[in-house]
Amino acid sequence: MALFLTGMAGQPPRQPPSFVITGARIADGTGAPLVTASVRVEGDTIAAVGAVTPRPGEPVIEGTGLVLAPGFIDTHNHSSSGLEVEPAAVSQVSQGITTVAVGPDGSSPWPVGEYLQRLRAKPPTVNVATFAGHATIRREIIGYDYKRPATPDEVTRMAALVTQAMNEGAFGLSSGLEYEVGSYSATDEVVTMARAAGAKGGIYISHIRDEADLAMDAIREAITIGEQGKVPVQITHIKLGTVGVWGQANQAVAMVEAARTRGVDVTADAYPYLAWQSTPRVLIPNKRHTDSASVRRGLDDIGGAKNVQITRWGAHPEFVEKRLDEAARLLGVSDIEAYIRFQGDEESGMIGHAMTEADLRTFYRQPWVMVASDGGIANNHPRGAGTFPRVLGQLVREQRWMTLPEAIHKMSGMPAARLGLRDRGAVKLGMKADLVLFDPATVTDRATFEQPRALSTGIQRVWVNGALVWTGTAVTEARPGRVLTRK
Repeated sequence: MALFLTGMAGQPPRQPPSFVITGARIADGTGAPLVTASVRVEGDTIAAVGAVTPRPGEPVIEGTGLVLAPGFIDTHNHSSSGLEVEPAAVSQVSQGITTVAVGPDGSSPWPVGEYLQRLRAKPPTVNVATFAGHATIRREIIGYDYKRPATPDEVTRMAALVTQAMNEGAFGLSSGLEYEVGSYSATDEVVTMARAAGAKGGIYISHIRDEADLAMDAIREAITIGEQGKVPVQITHIKLGTVGVWGQANQAVAMVEAARTRGVDVTADAYPYLAWQSTPRVLIPNKRHTDSASVRRGLDDIGGAKNVQITRWGAHPEFVEKRLDEAARLLGVSDIEAYIRFQGDEESGMIGHAMTEADLRTFYRQPWVMVASDGGIANNHPRGAGTFPRVLGQLVREQRWMTLPEAIHKMSGMPAARLGLRDRGAVKLGMKADLVLFDPATVTDRATFEQPRALSTGIQRVWVNGALVWTGTAVTEARPGRVLTRK
C-alpha cells in the first residue's frame, strides 16, 4: 500500500497518521546484532518496535530482505548555503543522511540565529544543526588584520560571540586551524573560545592545524584544547595526508587513547576515501607559496604533482578533473610553476590523493571514530554523494573492516550521542522517526573522482520525522527537516 496519500495539486502528498514497516532486520543504532521485527511510526515518532500487527487500512511497507536503520547523522557537512539553494538535498538523502551538522572547519553561517531562522521559515528535507566557526568569529572581531595573534581583549570579545552563537542554537565551536584565518591563532585563543562553547554544553570540532608531516603535533594540540578548555573535542576527518607520516596511524591512536584514559573526552570522524579536498595553499605549511624550494617540498610531501587533482581553476576551467602534472605539460611549464599559478587563482580547489588504506582502516576500527562525509550538496569530491553507502558497500560488505551493526552505530547512535541528540540515532520506542531502509546486498556508492555527483544505489527508502523523503529513485516533495538545537 502506498505510503503517501494523494495531496492537492502542487502540494506535498498528505502523510498518513501512521504506517508499519514489516519484516526488516533492524540495526537499532547501538551496535547490537540485527533482529527481525516490525516498526510502527505514528506522526513523527516511532510508536512500536517488535511484533506489530497492522491496523485495518494502515499503510504497510514490506521490508523482508532489507535492513532498517536510524537515519544517518553527518557531523561534518558543507551544505549550509546549499540547503538554502537546494532544500531537496538529493545527494544527501539518497545516501541515507537525515541530519546534517553544518558550519565545520571554522567557517559557519553568521549570525547563527538568523541562519537558523531562515531554515525554519523554509525547511529543507533534512534536519539541520550548526556549529559556530572560529575563523568566522575571528574575522568578525579582527577583520582583515588576521595575520597575527589576537590580543587579550580581542579574544575576550571572540569568546563573547561564541556564547552568543551558543545561545542562538549552535552545537559548539568548529575550527580550521590549517586554513588561512585560523592558522594565525595561538592555542590559548582557541582554548578560551572552546571553553565558552563548553560552558554552554557544546563541543569543539576541529580540522586540526596540520594533517601532514606535523599531524602528531596537531593532534596533541587538539587534545590540549579539549583538556584545558574542559570541552569535548572531536578531531574531524582524521587522516595522515603526506608521505612522511604514512603508516603512523597507530601512533595517533595511542595518543588519543592516552588522553581518553586520563579523562579527556576525545573522539574523531573519518570519511572512506584515500583523498582529501581543500585549497592548494594547504600544501605549503610555511605559506611561502611562490618560493620554488617550498613548493617542491610541498609537492614531494604529497607524492608529486600527479597526486594533485584540480577541482576548480578559474583561469583554466579546461583543467578541471586533470592532475597538476598534466596541466603543467599542457601549459609548457614546470610542476612548480604550474602550482604557483594554480594557488594564485582565487577560484582554485584541489583533491589530494595522498592517504593510505592501512591508516584509514586503523582509524575506522577504533570505537571512538564515527563516519562523517566532509561533503555536502554540489560537492566535487565523491564523498559528497557517496560516503555512507560506500562504508556499507565497500568497507562492510566487501572488505569487512567492521560489522554492519558497528557501521550503523558509527553513522547514527554515536554521532547522535556526540551532538547530544537524545531523540534521534536509534530505532527505539519514542525516538523520532528518522529511518533508512536499504538492501545490504546491493548498497554502494557510484560517485567517482571523475563523476563526483553520481547518486548511490541500494537505499530503498528514507524517512525524516516520519515523512517519506526518498523512494529509492527520487526525492518526494516533502520538506520535513527541522532546525535542531542543543537540549
